[in-house]
Amino acid sequence: MNVVVDPWFYIAAVPAVLLYGIGKGGLGGALGIIAVPLMALIIAPTQAAAILLPILLVMDGFAVKQHYKNADYQIIRRMLPGALVGVALAGVFMDVMPEYALKLVIGVLSIGFCLMQWLSLASSSKATSQFSAWLWSTLSGFSSTAIHAGGGPASIYLLPLKLAKLNLIATMAVLFACINVAKLVPYSMLGEFDKTNLLTALILMPLAPLGVKMGVLLLHRVDQQRIYQLCYLFLFLSGIKLCFDALA
Repeated sequence: MNVVVDPWFYIAAVPAVLLYGIGKGGLGGALGIIAVPLMALIIAPTQAAAILLPILLVMDGFAVKQHYKNADYQIIRRMLPGALVGVALAGVFMDVMPEYALKLVIGVLSIGFCLMQWLSLASSSKATSQFSAWLWSTLSGFSSTAIHAGGGPASIYLLPLKLAKLNLIATMAVLFACINVAKLVPYSMLGEFDKTNLLTALILMPLAPLGVKMGVLLLHRVDQQRIYQLCYLFLFLSGIKLCFDALA
């Protein structure tokens, strides 16, 4: 067979893809961290990431169509160069860098940032500097390429900017659409797009617009404060999950 046939894979993959779509449509990128770990319960993490990438590109199309008018393109221009550097670095080091090390670093940073915010210790002046934009966008591009977990580092830079909820979601949608297109290069060079992975992605593809639509509907039914509370919560849970995976 040229597709993954294990039924347990689809039991994990269907909710994983839907959750990723909901995150793209309405709750930001931090929710997407759940997808690869769920699918990796059944198949190798690298294969899970390769199967997800074409699906993410379809989600990006729907999410950008829905939100592009509300994106802050000045912020995107500030973050995109660093993100592309991160994608390139991940492509070079993906074969040699231990995955647990990346998970641990991003997890600790995500948890630490949430604690700083909840304890009112974060400095927005530092968070919004050009150096901070490069640092977190580079980490976002790197971790997004390696394990599709770029939402956490991007949130560390974006959340202190206190954008309106539509601007926040739209900015992340357009930013990660650009990052995911760039990720096609390293994944292709690493030979991850074989027939099995592409056909399996095609089977799961119809879930992409459904998940994004669910996220959009949720976005318009939750107030701005709740959106930020959910973003911080997902960021914190993502950090715990990454640290647990790394230490395990």
